[in-house]
Formats: sequence, C-alpha cells, structure tokens
Amino acid sequence: MEIRHATNPTDVKTYTTERLRKDFLIENLFQTGKVTMVYTHYDRMIVGGAVPGNEPLEIEAGDALKTDYFLERREIGLLNVGGGDAVITADGESYELGKLDALYVGKGVRQLIVSSKDQANPARIYFCSSLAHATLPTRKVLISEANPLHLGSIETSNERTIYQYIHADGVQSCQLMLGVTRFKPGSVWNTMPAHLHDRRMEAYLYFDMKEETRVFHFMGEPSETRHLVVGNEQAIISPPWSIHSGAGTSSYTFCWAMAGENYTFKDMDVVPMADLK
Repeated sequence: MEIRHATNPTDVKTYTTERLRKDFLIENLFQTGKVTMVYTHYDRMIVGGAVPGNEPLEIEAGDALKTDYFLERREIGLLNVGGGDAVITADGESYELGKLDALYVGKGVRQLIVSSKDQANPARIYFCSSLAHATLPTRKVLISEANPLHLGSIETSNERTIYQYIHADGVQSCQLMLGVTRFKPGSVWNTMPAHLHDRRMEAYLYFDMKEETRVFHFMGEPSETRHLVVGNEQAIISPPWSIHSGAGTSSYTFCWAMAGENYTFKDMDVVPMADLK
C-alpha cells in the first residue's frame, strides 16, 4: 500500500508538474492479478483497484493499517468499472456486479474477496474505503437503482447524469459517499462554476475513455489553479481546499467518492467564475 501525506495549499503553489502528479495523481491502479491501494492522509481514505484474473484476490490490511483485517475500523464502496462481471464475497456471502453496479460493505466484515465471473474477461474493480464508527449492513446497488440527477445542457457542454449510490437518501454509510457521473456525447465540462467543500475530501476515477483522449483536471485554490492531464482509469486525490473540475477532449465517465466531516451531497461552496485565476 502506497502512503501519501497531506499537503499545505501554500506549498502546492510552488509545485512543478512532476510534483503535482506525484502527490495527487494515481496512474496504475488496475494491474491484472493484483490489488493496488493508495492510502491518503486526507480523511484517511484508501483508493484502490483490483483486476482478479485466474485467481480471486483478497483485500487485506497488510502492515500499513496495524489492524487484524481491512474492515476492522473501516467501510468500503466497490464499483465494477469495466471488463466482465465481478463477484465480491464478504464473509462468505457473494454479490455479482455487472458494469457500473456497486457494493457497500460495512465495518466488521473480516474477509473481502474479489473475483471475476469469467476469468477470460477479468472484472476491473475500483474501490474507496473510509473510517467507520458503526456497523451498517452490506448493500448491493445496481446502476438502475442509483438515484439519477440530470444536469447541464449541450449548449454549455456539460449535459450529464449523476448517479448517487452511497449517500444519505440511498445506501447508508458512516461517512463514505460514492457515485458515478456520465457525460452525454459532445459534453466535456465538469463542472463550472467550480466549487469547494472544505469539510471533506474527494477522490475521482476517470474511465470509459479512449486511449488517445485526456481529461484536464483542474485543482488548487480558486486564486491559484493548477491542472493535471489525466488518462483512462487514472485517479485523482482532491484535497478539501481544492477545486475539482475537469474538461475532456471527448466525453467520459468518472466515479466520485467523498469522506469527511459531514454527510450531505449539497455541501458545496460555489466559486464565482470571476474569482478563478
């Protein structure tokens, strides 16, 4: 498990492109036959990817967490982002996930195993895990069951649907919120005006992108914006003090996950366009 420490926004103003990518971009989450994880000190979220090939893979605590098992003091949301169907087994109970189906697993589950239904077509499983203070039931949610919010327009190049899976009015958690945003063809902007939520961090996974396309992810304080060029199936750690906005060279999909002080999707401090620099 890779460990990434929190950064000071004043220091980030001096970062080179290389340093920005090193601290905030996760490039190689999906490796066949492996579970890959990054532990960020922003709200102690763990961002991970798993591609189970010929053998199932177990999501384990390892030495980094100093706990007996991964979900001893944590909860987790898992999303199938591509490939074939996934099978997630939580303490012997199995759940099958098609593409864009998700699973919430609560604190106290001792064994979490991911596998592919068809080994010749491995699933690509993305997950985010945050600290938990209570035990809540495991819940599967199909994309057809997620709460859809239709936003934007083709005129402003941001016509999109936000699918809410783990949130206050859906699958319950202690603090983790997770969903997916999908863009209509011809729309590329998410989202302007930009916003902050200083009470929680956010992680993004950009996916369903063609190899030759890119997303320009904008970050930083409103008065000191920076950008990262992001490819398919790469993730971003977004600090609470940073905007998180993007524009693609083509339409794309991303998974967003949040953890922190509060538990409301609407906690956003919108930044007027005139204040962005």
